[in-house]
Amino acid sequence: MSARLAYILPVALLGASNVFMTFAWYGHLKHRAAPLVVVVLVSWGIALLEYVFAVPANRIGAEVYSVAQLKTIQEVITLTVFAAFSALYLKQSLSWTAVAGFGFIAIGAGLVFRG
Repeated sequence: MSARLAYILPVALLGASNVFMTFAWYGHLKHRAAPLVVVVLVSWGIALLEYVFAVPANRIGAEVYSVAQLKTIQEVITLTVFAAFSALYLKQSLSWTAVAGFGFIAIGAGLVFRG
């Protein structure tokens, strides 16, 4: 695998993983009438797809990133995907305080890559 691909592929796979994770964790909120047992089983199925992307992302990513950097990448992607999901799928905008909090997390993420 080329060095460039080793840096990019984990980020892309974590992006895909987080889309599935967000739907598994929050997608059911749009379908509140569905029985909880059905919601849990469907969410588990979606979460399995999340793992199909996350595990290879971390395995490949560990070749070029530290574990702390991989976790930080995953968290920043999670917040980005969640913000878009919240606005586009759930039709709930984020408050300025949530955006500011996410900004502080991004600043912290930047620190992880400085070391």
